[in-house]
Amino acid sequence: MQKISVLLFLAWVCFLFYAGIALFTSGFLLTRLELTNHSSCQELPGPGSQPWGSQGKPGACWMASRFSRVVLVLIDALRFDFAQPQPSHGPGEPPVSLPFLGKLDSLQRILEIQPHHAKLYQSKADPPTTTMQRLKALTTGSLPTFIDAGSNFASHAIVEDNLIKQLASAVDSGEWDMLIAHFLGVDHCGHKYGPHHPEMAKKLSQMDQVIQGLVERLENDTLLVVIGDHGMTVTGDHGGDSELEISAALFLYSPKALFPGAPPEEPEVVPQISLVPTLALLLGLPIPFGNIGEVMAELFSEIEDSQPHSSALAQASALHLNAQQVSRFLHTYSAATQDLQVKELHRLQNLFSKASADYQRLLQSPQGAEAALQTVITELQQFLRGVRAMCIQSWARFSLGRMAGGAALMAAACFLCLLVSQWAISPGFCFRPLLLTPMACGLAGTIVCAGLLTTTGLKLDPVVLGAMAAVGSLLPFLWKAWAGWGSKRPLVALLPIPGPVLLFLLIRFAAFFSDSFVVAEARATPFLLGSLILLLVAQLHWEGKLLPSKLLTIPRLCFSASTGPPRRNGTHALGLGVGLLLCIRLAGLFHRCPEETPACHSSPWLSPLASVVGGRAKNLWYGACVGALVALLAAVRLWLRRYSNLKSPEPSVLFVRWGLPLMVLGTAAYWALASGADEAPPRLRALVAGASVVLPRAVAGLAASGLVLLLWRPVTVIVKATTGAPRPRTVLTPFAGPPTSRADLDYVVPQIYRHMQEEFRGRLERTKSQGPLTVAAYQLGSVYSAAMVTALTLLAFPLLLLHAERISLVFLLLFLQSFLLLHLLAAGIPITTPGPFTVPWQAVSAWALMATQTFYSMGHQPVFPAIHWHAAFVGFPEGHGSSTWLPALLVGANTFASHLLFAVGCPLLLLWPFLCESQGPRKRWQPLGNEAEARVRPEEEEEPLMEMRLREAPHHFNAALLQLGLKYLFVLGIQILACALAASILRRHLMVWKVFAPKFIFEAVGFIVSSVGLFLGIALVMRVDGAVSSWFRQLVLAQQR
Repeated sequence: MQKISVLLFLAWVCFLFYAGIALFTSGFLLTRLELTNHSSCQELPGPGSQPWGSQGKPGACWMASRFSRVVLVLIDALRFDFAQPQPSHGPGEPPVSLPFLGKLDSLQRILEIQPHHAKLYQSKADPPTTTMQRLKALTTGSLPTFIDAGSNFASHAIVEDNLIKQLASAVDSGEWDMLIAHFLGVDHCGHKYGPHHPEMAKKLSQMDQVIQGLVERLENDTLLVVIGDHGMTVTGDHGGDSELEISAALFLYSPKALFPGAPPEEPEVVPQISLVPTLALLLGLPIPFGNIGEVMAELFSEIEDSQPHSSALAQASALHLNAQQVSRFLHTYSAATQDLQVKELHRLQNLFSKASADYQRLLQSPQGAEAALQTVITELQQFLRGVRAMCIQSWARFSLGRMAGGAALMAAACFLCLLVSQWAISPGFCFRPLLLTPMACGLAGTIVCAGLLTTTGLKLDPVVLGAMAAVGSLLPFLWKAWAGWGSKRPLVALLPIPGPVLLFLLIRFAAFFSDSFVVAEARATPFLLGSLILLLVAQLHWEGKLLPSKLLTIPRLCFSASTGPPRRNGTHALGLGVGLLLCIRLAGLFHRCPEETPACHSSPWLSPLASVVGGRAKNLWYGACVGALVALLAAVRLWLRRYSNLKSPEPSVLFVRWGLPLMVLGTAAYWALASGADEAPPRLRALVAGASVVLPRAVAGLAASGLVLLLWRPVTVIVKATTGAPRPRTVLTPFAGPPTSRADLDYVVPQIYRHMQEEFRGRLERTKSQGPLTVAAYQLGSVYSAAMVTALTLLAFPLLLLHAERISLVFLLLFLQSFLLLHLLAAGIPITTPGPFTVPWQAVSAWALMATQTFYSMGHQPVFPAIHWHAAFVGFPEGHGSSTWLPALLVGANTFASHLLFAVGCPLLLLWPFLCESQGPRKRWQPLGNEAEARVRPEEEEEPLMEMRLREAPHHFNAALLQLGLKYLFVLGIQILACALAASILRRHLMVWKVFAPKFIFEAVGFIVSSVGLFLGIALVMRVDGAVSSWFRQLVLAQQR
């Protein structure tokens, strides 16, 4: 089996999973249709004359403007309780200690002194509470769909009609209608420090000064609007639908009276999108075409007119215009798509028709109809609120056909991984002939379907075309493979998953169907991992695989090389297990509590050092974080030095010697600047700001350079040339002359390697210095693992830079856990020479479970509020302009760092048992002769082949890599399949958007990241293998000359 066949097959299997995920997502997370229609003054939203009070007024559009200008102050993440007035405490009552309370005292003064000029509302935002979706809602009056949370970065273009476009079309030369100020400081302070930090009080006080200055300069025809786009959690995050996240402040003020009655005791709750139609009509602008918000009717009261009838009629006119606009939108939208519920749509249209008819009758005889006006107002409000509720429900409708098709495709891909992982190691099984026909069928079928859709004028859906290509290639492969191979073997032999592992997978599969288990997965995962580790230790003891050659003869672990009794072997294996359990317990100290567990308290160590109060505590933590960096660097260098790979003169090894320390210094310097930027002297702040930009980019650039060098020269061995007299050596070959094919070269490579080891050990006879040149290589036995460990280290440092400083301790635990687990698993993986090589299901399951456990230990949760948005600004403190992919990449790398590292390092499961074969030379004993037949002496020492054993059977090596990749994809595929089935079966569950939908999204993205990392890890091993082959080929040619 060739390397390219393995990579192509893995890429094809990944495509099957991707197609299934995309098809399911398109049916589960629907996006609504965005209409491009626009409202205009020349076209009223419905039949009838202009509203009451607008006739004859110059410049009147749909309604005469009540204000000439609006100043909109958008304070990002201004939670409602940040602006809520605080009651004065009595003489004996202690003051409230929360730092954010009472800091916007200018609002409270205005509300007390001028109650008819100002009012505070509690604005309810629609989830997802990410900034882009909130800004979109505040300008269009529409509802964002759930999946829109993925476009939170720099969405600079809104295709729908919105207030900004209406203002741009109506503005006169030299005049302005609206001034918008967007302040991000409160949101940044929440992300960095949290709402309970003193810095939040400082930032809110600054905002209070801004508001006070605006109030003093407002003119009578100007309206001041202070609003928050969303709130924040107790940790300063947002994105979900908790009460603290959707609760924002809305403050309105004008120098002229706005509100006729006294303010209520409790602030009124209004939907956030109600601001859009309200501002449009107050400014005399058309309401944006796609708005479904309801106008705040009390702002249209006639304050100067003492007649209540006039105020009620003005309110009814504004509501009727609003209802006409919404009715027009419903008619246009329902004609373009079938998303809306037909029965509910008809009911609402009948309600609007009745209310509109009643309103027109009242316009004919406006006097003496106060009760009828209130009835009309109530009917119009019921219509508007019913439309909003219907849209919220309708835009969450599911396409069951796509969901079922996507789940079926993912299940088929899992079944394929399970079957082919067993066929891969069977002798004589070749994938290339089996792949050509299915891929050709899938491609041909996709082209035909695309042509038919194009000729018939139907829309080309890339998701459906991708799914058809996947199915068209999968079915022929399964049919051809089963007919030619699988039908000859019993079905039980094709599914050899051990009972304990099968039970583990069933538990994982079933847990995704319970919202309680999904919420508690951060606690359940360490328990499952610990149970699996104990099972591994017990299984090693029961099977008698605790051999010194695997675990006990490791001098660099300070284990004795002498053979001990079985109890001592079990003690060492138990020590590895205990060390693993201790690391898991320590990593569990870094945890973030989900919102559904209020009794839980998140670890304070997840916050950045800048939020630590007290210089001494901050310095101690900084020292611990830098110590973790140094320990990680020292451990990697020590490991490479022990295997003698650090002595190689290759460029990648030189980079490990000098480049990695520079990366550590750059990371430590950046942490120092980030944690103390606010304490820097004023004259140095520009320098600190510049260094905060340069240092992270420099570390990332160094990591990229190191990876490029590793891919260029991945063979980290020492090559030495010595002179000496030639000694006849025998290389057994089944061919004559030099090797002429790849098979011939693979046959002689291990024998050449043994001779080079003997040359390096100095066992060949040497005579005079004029003898021929002899080439010797040192420590080829760890060449694959050295490249993998180097690559993982280079990946870890830039990923670590995206996290809070104290997560460096988790990264150190991650490497230690992986080291211990690999040594424990290596004891149970037999080394069969010349093959086939295989990695047990227990090892793959434990590795995948450790990736999930590390995900939670890094402070993540599969919910949007727990996303570390601050990672998007590492190295880019001023933002990214209009770029969307770079901040998304940074946040994604922060979130799925554990998935990437464990996926890239997955080939170590295959390599580590060979690496642990022996850590020193093995002695061969021979009798001395007749004198002492019982006495023996060491004749010569033999260097263990270690990873070079894999080259004795290249076909089995490639097959083992393929099998390992398929097993890992199967374990990950079972998880994403379970999430998809849980989300589809429980799609009407109360917690579907709170728990199951975010979990599916995180698992889907995590699967994509893991599959890409797995592909890159296996490709790196094959790159090293190809470099080793080239190196040996050059050596053979040199010896021929």
